Amino acid sequence: MIRIRTSTPADGERVLAIWGDAVDATHDFLSIGDRAAIGEEVAGFLPSAPLWLAVDADDRPLGFMLLDGSHMEALFIDPACRGTGIGRMLVAHALTLHPVITTDVNEQNGQAVGFYARMGFTPTGRSAHDGQGRAYPLVHLRSA
Repeated sequence: MIRIRTSTPADGERVLAIWGDAVDATHDFLSIGDRAAIGEEVAGFLPSAPLWLAVDADDRPLGFMLLDGSHMEALFIDPACRGTGIGRMLVAHALTLHPVITTDVNEQNGQAVGFYARMGFTPTGRSAHDGQGRAYPLVHLRSA
């Protein structure tokens, strides 16, 4: 049975592993140098960030979400668990906390764009660069 809980410092290593595996599975558009630089940035803040985790019966994290108010900053699922409803469960949890959620998704990540479309999110805009100024366009989305 999957449940959702907040993260603890003990989850840091597993969360970083999920992030890395998920990025490697879905972000093939990143250059090797950008992937490494982003990985260093993420390693500096993700383990101590206040996350919502989807965990299995053994309390092992399978995916996570980072919310900043009603903005979903991150949603990453262990690639071995993709398609099992964990992402949907985390988004549903966010919607119990905030009636409207916004998020940004890399335009080149077709899998994520499709996921959010299936979840009822609609585009509200586009940026030519990511939040760090890299040339990876973002689509801005809002839940219905």
